[in-house]
Amino acid sequence: MQILFHGHACFSIFTENNTHLLIDPFFSGNRLAQITADEISPAVILLTHGHWDHIGDTVQIAQRTGCLVICVPEIVTYLKNKGIRNCHGMNIGGGYQFDFGYVKMTPALHSSGLEENGQVIYMGNPAGFLLQIDGKTIYHAGDTGLSHEMTLLGTANRIDLALLPIGGNFTLDPKDAMLAARALHARHVIPMHYNTFPVIEQNENFFSNQLLNYGIPCTVLQPEESFTL
Repeated sequence: MQILFHGHACFSIFTENNTHLLIDPFFSGNRLAQITADEISPAVILLTHGHWDHIGDTVQIAQRTGCLVICVPEIVTYLKNKGIRNCHGMNIGGGYQFDFGYVKMTPALHSSGLEENGQVIYMGNPAGFLLQIDGKTIYHAGDTGLSHEMTLLGTANRIDLALLPIGGNFTLDPKDAMLAARALHARHVIPMHYNTFPVIEQNENFFSNQLLNYGIPCTVLQPEESFTL
């Protein structure tokens, strides 16, 4: 299974049968993005929450490709009002077996809303995803702070790969991300949600080296670099 980093919190996951999953497709307006939304055609989009830097180019991609979008019910309503019909609503704590694997929606400590025409649209609760695909478990934390839920997730599941924000200000900073990795008993970590904006600039290599002190391997990816799980 291939995990391809597109910058910020956006990842592509390619399963063994070559199903393309895309998480939080933020390309337009992302100064670190190396490709455009028009260059990507996933079978599935998974959205952690409704902030502009996560819902990103979802409408454009879904209109063009007809891909399935997995998200909370409030975002389903928003997307249907945009003409997107191929949606699957989930909520925190819920799981569902799709053709490509099992998806469980996990808690995230954050907010979720989108500004349009000077008004903020409520986009439901923010979330993370626990993905069980091809015999591996991937945890995409979404935008979150530190939570005891992570200990429960790490106890109940073997987390083969944790995708954790480290940018601070809006999410976990490196120190708390290290605590999260330990709570999750993560077997490997890839940092995300950093350096996109000045307020979330971090030294990702320092984070990676410090995490190794706890015996947890960490791979730092640049946009369009991939990791094999």
